[in-house]
Amino acid sequence: MPDKLEELFRLQETLNDYVFSKQDLRDRNGKLLAMAALREQAQSGEALGPNTEVCQWLRKYLEALTDESKELGEELPWKWWSKDKLDMQNIRIEIVDQLHFWLSLAMTAGMDAEKVFDIYMQKNKVNIERQNAGYSKENKNEADNRGIS
Repeated sequence: MPDKLEELFRLQETLNDYVFSKQDLRDRNGKLLAMAALREQAQSGEALGPNTEVCQWLRKYLEALTDESKELGEELPWKWWSKDKLDMQNIRIEIVDQLHFWLSLAMTAGMDAEKVFDIYMQKNKVNIERQNAGYSKENKNEADNRGIS
C-alpha cells in the first residue's frame, strides 16, 4: 500500500497537470505549464521574484485556499439564536477542497510529501518548546524557525 500522503501529492499533481492542459495554461516561454516545472523552479535556488511562475501560482493557490476557507466558514453557524445545525458532510467536503489547494501550494513551493513531513516534525518540536516556555506575544521570537529547513 503506498504512503497516503505521497499518494495525495501524486493525485494532486495529476489533477493540476490535467487542468493546465485542459485550460491550455502556458508559462512565459509558451510551454504548457506543469507542476514538475513549478516545483523544479522553486527548488532550483534561483531568484524567485514576483513575476516568476512560482510566485504567481503561489498567489493563485493561496487565493483559492482562502476562498475555500471562507466557504467552510459559511458552513459554520454562528447565530446563537438560530436553530441551524452543522452539515458535517459539506464541512468535510470543504476541508478536502482546502486540501487540494494546500497540496498545490506545497508542490509549487518545491515540497513533496517527505519534505512536508520533515518540516512538520521540526516545526512541531518548535511549537512544543514554545508552549513549554509559556508562549505569548511578548516572548514570541521567529529565531527558532530559522533553523528549520
